Amino acid sequence: MNRFQYPVLLTPAEEGGFVVTCRDLPQLITQGDTEEDALEQAADAMDEVFATYMVEGIGFPEPSKAKRREHLVAPPAETTAKAALFVAMRQAGISKLQLARRLGVDEKEVRRLLDPHYGSKLPRIAQAISVLGQRLVIGLEPA
Repeated sequence: MNRFQYPVLLTPAEEGGFVVTCRDLPQLITQGDTEEDALEQAADAMDEVFATYMVEGIGFPEPSKAKRREHLVAPPAETTAKAALFVAMRQAGISKLQLARRLGVDEKEVRRLLDPHYGSKLPRIAQAISVLGQRLVIGLEPA
């Protein structure tokens, strides 16, 4: 199961605050004034990295195990769901047009489901994933 949680490292910055990096997603570099702010900024930056990967058709790397002093971060839930659909489509070797046919919808609806900046509804994303023989799972963890 792909959880889409990646370890990030918070490094104290000379000017104060923290610089955030992710060894699995080298494009993710951000910063925050406090540790809490840095982790929020990391989730926001991860959202943009995921968007870029999906738009460019780049596969998501397998998340590494967190090392000492690293924090696990995931993008917002909607982005995670869209990433899950993206991965399920790649695993099934199915195109947007083929998925649209299976769902009985126009291809532009599938494009919207994969558009990281379009507000799709989770039940619709879950339905698309189930058509591909997988299941979208949402969990709860301590913050």
